[in-house]
Amino acid sequence: MNFTLKIWRQKNAKDKGHFEKYQIKDITPDTSFLEMLDILNDQLIREGINPVAVNKGCHSSGPVAFDHDCREGICGMCSLYINGRAHGPDDDVTTCQLFMRRFKDGETITVEPWRSAGFPVIKDLVVNRHAFDEIMQAGGFISINAGSAPDANAIPIPKKNADLSMDASACIGCGACVASCKNGSAMLFVSARVSALSLLPQGKVESKTRARKMVAKMDELGFGACTNTRACEMECPKGITVSNIARLNREFLTSGKEK
Repeated sequence: MNFTLKIWRQKNAKDKGHFEKYQIKDITPDTSFLEMLDILNDQLIREGINPVAVNKGCHSSGPVAFDHDCREGICGMCSLYINGRAHGPDDDVTTCQLFMRRFKDGETITVEPWRSAGFPVIKDLVVNRHAFDEIMQAGGFISINAGSAPDANAIPIPKKNADLSMDASACIGCGACVASCKNGSAMLFVSARVSALSLLPQGKVESKTRARKMVAKMDELGFGACTNTRACEMECPKGITVSNIARLNREFLTSGKEK
């Protein structure tokens, strides 16, 4: 399979950035998207030449910078916006789980970084997602000393609550919800973290302040508000639902003012 890649190149956060086109050939259908980018970078290194950019005849040297780690759909680092969709045209997968058979032979594929005020571009396709860490530090934790693992039956938890908490815990913090939202909202991420704790007895200690602290930090970092378009739910690779946002709103409204 042969493809034309239209990739965003940006030297640093201050650079305006631009798209550049690359030709890549003889890619097998079972090649993953990140493997395809590896092949492109190997090609650029071996050629040792700077590709000509589409815009203004600019040049960018070196391989394309992109984020990755586990390549198993677990770490959430492979944050790419592909042909207008977070993580690409497949459903319920991260970029590292996307295979080239999902594209047509000869297709032009546009690859961009996440676009959000909360995720500034570091270089090329790599964005700074430290904002999610700051939101977690604001309240997404349990401060009590849990000690060693208790007996499984020591604290009875209804199965429905346990299942809902586990579903919310599946969030990998990739940022696809933010990239897909027209407002750049992080509400789905925040609500998943709040739900995972609020449904369990261990999470009740900080329940009066958790939602308010995390939402306040989200607003401070420049993320937008939720207007219930549900694009986040559609593009989430782990199937996190907006029912968690409803739970976050309930936790926020019933928590009262922080003391």
